[in-house]
Amino acid sequence: MLSRFPLAATLFALMTTAAALSAAEPSFPDPQSLPVHTALPDPLVLTDGQPVTTREAWSEKRAPELRALFQHYEYGAFPPPAKVMAKVLREDKAALGGKATLREITLSLSQPEGTEIHLLLVTPNDAKKPSPVFLGLNFNGNHALLPDPQIFVPPTWKSHKGQTLEQSRGSEFDTWAVDQTIARGYALATFWNSEVVPDDKDAAEAMLKKFRPSGSAERGPSDTATIAAWAWCLSRAVDYLVTDPTIDARRIAVVGHSRNGKTALVAAAFDDRIALAVPSQAGCGGTAPCRVSEELAKEGPNGRPTVETVRQINKSFPHWFCGNFKAFNDEPARLPFDQHELIALCAPRPVFLSCATEDVWANPSGQFEMLRAADPVYKLVAGDGLGATQMPEVSKPLPSRLGYYIRPGKHSMTRSDWAVWLDYADKWLRP
Repeated sequence: MLSRFPLAATLFALMTTAAALSAAEPSFPDPQSLPVHTALPDPLVLTDGQPVTTREAWSEKRAPELRALFQHYEYGAFPPPAKVMAKVLREDKAALGGKATLREITLSLSQPEGTEIHLLLVTPNDAKKPSPVFLGLNFNGNHALLPDPQIFVPPTWKSHKGQTLEQSRGSEFDTWAVDQTIARGYALATFWNSEVVPDDKDAAEAMLKKFRPSGSAERGPSDTATIAAWAWCLSRAVDYLVTDPTIDARRIAVVGHSRNGKTALVAAAFDDRIALAVPSQAGCGGTAPCRVSEELAKEGPNGRPTVETVRQINKSFPHWFCGNFKAFNDEPARLPFDQHELIALCAPRPVFLSCATEDVWANPSGQFEMLRAADPVYKLVAGDGLGATQMPEVSKPLPSRLGYYIRPGKHSMTRSDWAVWLDYADKWLRP
């Protein structure tokens, strides 16, 4: 159930007081001073308690307010856009047996200094016009997507699966289903997440320092964290894709699995050039609620709760989120938002949550509840949103603007997933 005015009024009072005391621009209250509020915050109420009743009020007032809150209390600051210089390192017009053109493109960013993204872009050769594209981060390097011995491997690469370089080449061909995507008329663009910021709590810190506007050696409580940095870099890839003549700039979809799914949703919420988002099994800190029942949050004999919680994710992956987010480990109900409002920030663009029955850790039912809670925003902004009030049956996709899919299986990204995602994209991206 959504809660309306009490939380908004309290938050507004705290923000106003903080701003008055600092004699500066409006600031945010300390996390511990925020009220405990177990119900989901209403996305259609401003922090001053005023209801949001028009599309204009949403886009001009509430959406910017929510983006500021998410940056301050969860993901950390998004740096301003950087200039992107692109250089094609290699082109293979006979990829996938002549069905595709493969390009390896280096994106050099003006800041942080020295940052490069090695983008792998595969486009269909039979396209008669610019192609829609799926853009996403990969876990194991671009070379893992295709059995092509020439695909560039960054000198910092190491396998997250303990593979040798040769073992890893082409090892995720089925995970990414590049051939299937090309056959359906879509391009695929990807880069390795750890090339930008290493997915390691110790190694990440050195790169995250470069994202701090102050250049401070110490990480501030709302400084850029890893997921925000990854999402920001997805937007830098979008900067390039909208200029590429083989890509339809109006039909850019983001996709990602697990932590990369969280990142895909964050990128879509902060970049409206992204036309569609498919977060796969993104879970806590992405598509699942921070507020969970005591029963689900209770630790079992194995020392883990039933579903991933704010405390658990901050303990396991402290580099993903900003310092302020850790202040909510014991009381996530103090958060002035929840993840349904991150989904709502994508309105009116389609969002399709993809889950699996055995991936209880990612809280599939909670993810559906986030769609239900985001639905009022979609109804206001787009006129339609979630096409059901109950979770759909297993293996029966719900392809509404706010869509949902749960299949049998574990925490993974599969060819069968891609078949469903491509069907969804056909519905919403094809002219």
